[in-house]
Amino acid sequence: MSNKPKVLVARAIFPDLLVKLEGSFDVRSNQADQVFTPEELQKELANVDGALVTGSERIDAAALANAKNLKIVANISVGYNNFDVPAITTAGVMASNTPDVLTDSTADFGFALLMATARRVTESERWIRDGNWDKWSIVTNPLGMDLHHSTLGIIGMGRIGQGIAKRALGFGMKVIYHNRSRLPEADEKACGATYVSKEELLRTADHVILVLPYTAENHHTIGAKEIALMKPTATLVNIARGGIVDDAALAQALKEKKIFAAGLDVFEGEPKVHPELLKLSNVVLAPHIASATEKTRRAMIDLAVENLRAAIDGKQPPSLINKEVFKG
Repeated sequence: MSNKPKVLVARAIFPDLLVKLEGSFDVRSNQADQVFTPEELQKELANVDGALVTGSERIDAAALANAKNLKIVANISVGYNNFDVPAITTAGVMASNTPDVLTDSTADFGFALLMATARRVTESERWIRDGNWDKWSIVTNPLGMDLHHSTLGIIGMGRIGQGIAKRALGFGMKVIYHNRSRLPEADEKACGATYVSKEELLRTADHVILVLPYTAENHHTIGAKEIALMKPTATLVNIARGGIVDDAALAQALKEKKIFAAGLDVFEGEPKVHPELLKLSNVVLAPHIASATEKTRRAMIDLAVENLRAAIDGKQPPSLINKEVFKG
């Protein structure tokens, strides 16, 4: 019987990283990549010292009910709305995430989704594939909205939001933002960004991008009321988390052309997508891939493993969320 600490890897990871992990730990892996039911997850956590998890694993009191040896749940994600942090803390378990390592890749994708939405890229591809392009035309080929010299409104101005703002400067965009707290003046200057109220941002921006964390307070930050404030020529992009946008209200607004278009990388109840969104041509849909480059995903796993190792060795994980649990 192995004396190595027992570790659960709840979803598939790169095989070479799994082999490396197996050099230090007795690993229970899920390379089949099946999403555990709550009952299965509870059983898997019962006899391990640590767990690498993702957003598909809800870690709450029920999941931890039999986890007597568990020291850490290490999320392979910067967001952690799959964590019931108070319940994890009450159980005396450390919780960690993977900030910083995905900032640039996510900002890149946010801007890519913004461009695809404004310029109707996926709609145009479908239009060609459906055989609708019989001639070039000034007025009938799909017409989009300009990014250059337009106003970009960013809601949520953390590292990723600031990364997007800096990219917008290259397009000569005016950047306005709303955040829970205003940035220091030096950071605003570096981003070329101006702080405004959420209402002013929605009324003023030609393009709105959401980069705020999911919390109970941020649920449906954008709903029918907020969309009604936006310009009919505006676009809305969500690379934050599902639930920040009321997807049903957005689908209705897009159907009625209350705004020009939307780009979504995240959804309420994903991987399910609101059926009305699937029927619309003026929405770009992506399967939660803002951080999906191999280099970035490897860096996320590496940081999660670093957190895991530290906790099992009795050290403070580098990106510990609930620091009050650490007794070092």
